[in-house]
Amino acid sequence: MAKIKTLFCCTECGGTSPKWAGQCPHCNAWNTLEEQAEPAATGQAGHRYAPLTQSSPLLNLAEVEAHELPRISTGIAEFDRVLGGGLVAGAVVLIGGDPGIGKSTLLLQALIAMSGQSRVLYVTGEESAEQVALRARRLGISGDHVDLFAEIRLESIQATLLRERPAVAVIDSIQTIYSGELTSAPGSVSQVKECAAQLTRLAKQSGIPIVMIGHVTKDGALAGPRVLEHIVDTVLYFEGDTHSSFRLVRAFKNRFGAVNELGVFAMTDRGLRGVANPSALFLSRHATQVSGTCVMATQEGTRPLLVEIQALVDTAHVPNPRRLSVGLEGNRLAMLLAVLHRHAGVSTSDQDVFVNAVGGVRITEPAADLPVLLAIMSSLRDRALPEGLIAFGEVGLAGEVRPAPRGQERLREAAKLGFSVAVIPKANAPRQPIEGLDVWAVDRLQDALDRLRQK
Repeated sequence: MAKIKTLFCCTECGGTSPKWAGQCPHCNAWNTLEEQAEPAATGQAGHRYAPLTQSSPLLNLAEVEAHELPRISTGIAEFDRVLGGGLVAGAVVLIGGDPGIGKSTLLLQALIAMSGQSRVLYVTGEESAEQVALRARRLGISGDHVDLFAEIRLESIQATLLRERPAVAVIDSIQTIYSGELTSAPGSVSQVKECAAQLTRLAKQSGIPIVMIGHVTKDGALAGPRVLEHIVDTVLYFEGDTHSSFRLVRAFKNRFGAVNELGVFAMTDRGLRGVANPSALFLSRHATQVSGTCVMATQEGTRPLLVEIQALVDTAHVPNPRRLSVGLEGNRLAMLLAVLHRHAGVSTSDQDVFVNAVGGVRITEPAADLPVLLAIMSSLRDRALPEGLIAFGEVGLAGEVRPAPRGQERLREAAKLGFSVAVIPKANAPRQPIEGLDVWAVDRLQDALDRLRQK
């Protein structure tokens, strides 16, 4: 019996090395090399790869006819929004999230919603067929037209997909699938990469949309090689606190739609339900106006959202005052406090500063700068901002207020929800007045603070 050869594969980039090392020689990551059996050789003459052949003709880009791809609705409006309008024929979607966050529940609901118009297939590798049926009964949904296939062998899954030709297929999950052509264990880098590549190739050739569920690491990143995210067409992340009933589905990559699109769901005893007005989730309700709060108009993909920013400024009792932000970038908070001191003459060197985005949403765009500073000033002076005020705008190191993209959509969303005052960059000022909304267009941070002092 021939001796099984082994190599060391990086869990971050998928690169291989003949011997173990503390640092990956390809991506320089530390402690990521894991020992695996070397894949068996395929192709001709014992070589791993077959000789190159030209199988496709050379085309001129101007002569290629481009057609708008039809969409397949999942039956869940919020899920369709994140996908860019629905599933595209031959597309491969990868959705990841923490255990128990609701990935399998959402996809099972989507398949049942689509089963009335077309044939769907649910491939389960983590649960048995009985466990999936019990989950459907707990949700109170009927799976009369959903085909269920409990299998983890890639070759059997491929044969079933080609034989049955479903309109949509779900693989739960890609880390449990293995190919008999490789000797490594399921979930290893080589198995995940090979199985994902084979399923993607099948989807492109047959036109069957495939949705794959992926595991995540303790850091929240998708488990397996980074190349997995490059292979697929769309990468979605399921976000949310398991102690909260609300879930967010965010698109980080989408070849057929907008990136950073956001879908909002509420977890109920009957499964996940889309939230029609997500801005209401991120706005806290106060009986009276309180200091330290400012509502921000942010943009998630193509959707404007209103999020409340809360700040608490208190006297520090330690030599090094604390700077803590939840839902916002911590380093940017320290920079904004320096700008506030330099260009507005307000020092917080002896104050603890805490900033929070209500509802557990994460805000990464710089348009949150102006609302954060207004909330800090409100808390520092213990004076509430005018009722019905929203703000957005990036604050530069020179104290200038820079414009934010899609400013008109943000203002229209604020007016629709009853806000009456908007503090915005001068470059975002609307050409035509917006009914019910008083716009304060400012050039510099000091202009915004002076305007608020007059109120």
